Amino acid sequence: MKPLLHAEGIALEGRLHPTDLDCRPGEMIAIIGPNGAGKTSLLRALAGIESDDGRVEIDDQDIAGAPPPRRMRLLSFMPTTRSLIWPIAAQDLIILGLPSPDAELIEVLLDALELREFAERPVNSLSTGERCRVLLARALSAKPKVLFLDEPLSNLDPYWVLKTLQILRDETTTADCAVFASLHDLNQTIAFDRVLLIDRGRVIADGSPERVMKLPALNEAFRIEKAGSVWRIAAGISSKEGRQSSP
Repeated sequence: MKPLLHAEGIALEGRLHPTDLDCRPGEMIAIIGPNGAGKTSLLRALAGIESDDGRVEIDDQDIAGAPPPRRMRLLSFMPTTRSLIWPIAAQDLIILGLPSPDAELIEVLLDALELREFAERPVNSLSTGERCRVLLARALSAKPKVLFLDEPLSNLDPYWVLKTLQILRDETTTADCAVFASLHDLNQTIAFDRVLLIDRGRVIADGSPERVMKLPALNEAFRIEKAGSVWRIAAGISSKEGRQSSP
């Protein structure tokens, strides 16, 4: 199958080593790694927000040369910050994600993410979890080919973690798009088709959740190990300096 996204040599000096990456339509890809490993840098480079080198194509189009309306149809980026100080109504913030008016789609998103009860409230008056849902609705509004989501499940209660994953799965299935999402909870990777493990600015593993979760490289990167059904601090790896070089 032809890749939906093709990235070649994307890099950020001091943060992301040159990286090649492909993804197919319908894939949900989790990005995991310890704090400061390069998860956000990878997402920003793939989305063309930051890049010192390389090229990214989505649907055979170089995103660097795409005009703004076309770019909104190609990709959407949801940042990790939930800080919104602009007192704009939640519904109006979602509308800003559209390249052209689509009142019917806005109604669908308000219902899907249960936003209708505070659609007219200023986003800076909402809880962190509520703002997260508004930002996700904005990311979904243009129905882009690829969604880049930085910690989309953070600040959500258990229901909304499950609901968000269901919405993303439905989107990839019906719209034939792809999702890249950074995560901190390793147990959430099972909901994804593929996991990228990144450490010290390099993708050091790429595979199914079942495979990546069993790799020694994961234990070394996070300095943890599985003990039955729970994680614990790994014996013998007490500091980053004590780790071996990436494979």
